[in-house]
Amino acid sequence: MPAPRFRSRSKRRIARKTPGGKVVMHYVARQPSKAVCGVCGVDLKAVPRKNSCAMRNTPKTQKRPERPFGGVLCSSCMRRYLIFENRNKE
Repeated sequence: MPAPRFRSRSKRRIARKTPGGKVVMHYVARQPSKAVCGVCGVDLKAVPRKNSCAMRNTPKTQKRPERPFGGVLCSSCMRRYLIFENRNKE
């Protein structure tokens, strides 16, 4: 019987074979989904896949790229938006 903290489907179950030949279950925390662009939905580069506890201890400069809309829009959508805004200023 697994320990009570492992009795939920929030943990991934991985079968591992020990050196003695027995197969045991390892319980591993699931990895969060990748961050996606708010416009086109493509996976964002330079945004780590960490759970909320690990992200809280990560420096701000490592959580998202250093550019406008970093961590929200991909670079091509950001570039397209800034060009659109500059054209409509006049």
